[in-house]
Amino acid sequence: MASNDDRRLRPICVFDSGLGGLTVVRELAGALPGEDIIYLGDTARVPYGIKSPETIRRFACEDAAFLLRFNPKMLVVACNTASAAAVDALVAMSPVPVIDMIRPGAAAACEAANGSLIGVIGTEATVRSKAYERAIEACRPGSRVCSVPCPLLVPIVEEGRDADDPIVTHVLCDYLRDMQRRRPGALILGCTHYPLLWDAIAKLMGPDVRLINSGLAAARQAQQMLDAQGELNPRSSLGALRCFTTDNPERFAVLGKRFGGRDLTSVAYVGTDELEGGPR
Repeated sequence: MASNDDRRLRPICVFDSGLGGLTVVRELAGALPGEDIIYLGDTARVPYGIKSPETIRRFACEDAAFLLRFNPKMLVVACNTASAAAVDALVAMSPVPVIDMIRPGAAAACEAANGSLIGVIGTEATVRSKAYERAIEACRPGSRVCSVPCPLLVPIVEEGRDADDPIVTHVLCDYLRDMQRRRPGALILGCTHYPLLWDAIAKLMGPDVRLINSGLAAARQAQQMLDAQGELNPRSSLGALRCFTTDNPERFAVLGKRFGGRDLTSVAYVGTDELEGGPR
């Protein structure tokens, strides 16, 4: 367990239901290169997107309880589904600031859309929750929103299929057909897996539709918050990344490089029954 007296030296802790949150880690490392990051991917219980809100909240709180044992300065919920279902519970239990995916993404979309229709694609649970609709309404009342669930995209991405794969194109064409017709001013990629399909989505939607990466928006919010609080790590070199997974660490390390854009040299297994017990 970390015991730094200087809050600037504490890590940022991040969790997701699986590998997708590593795209958020990539954005965090870009915005905050000196920060140490500890990541938990709950790969044994993925996907969260098809589970009940009660189950998602329980899993998210267990993930957070594990990471809070590292004495972080910030907790990042790098999962749109968990953000939608559990952010209030996570804020209530966390002694440090909590950054979610929904509110930063919604704010970025409102700015980009400039009053036009805002599109959202995400998991079934995220879309069903209407969390983006509520966040967009709070940010810019009266905004029009069109949301589409895309349940096949997460398993397709985790299979390693790229944006130029014909299967990816076929599935996206089906999901985005109505969105293409309605021509939103901005389209929120409401799942942390979706940035890996950025090129294919951008090609189908065309140059007039601004794609919104909620992970990038969240990383910028984290940077602004730590800067305002005087808690930026003063290190000039790249911070360390330490990962935990609730399933196969070897597979996590191999697939995780594609999501995070860097070699994962520290990946350890933690059982789901151990999450509330904290790190070993």
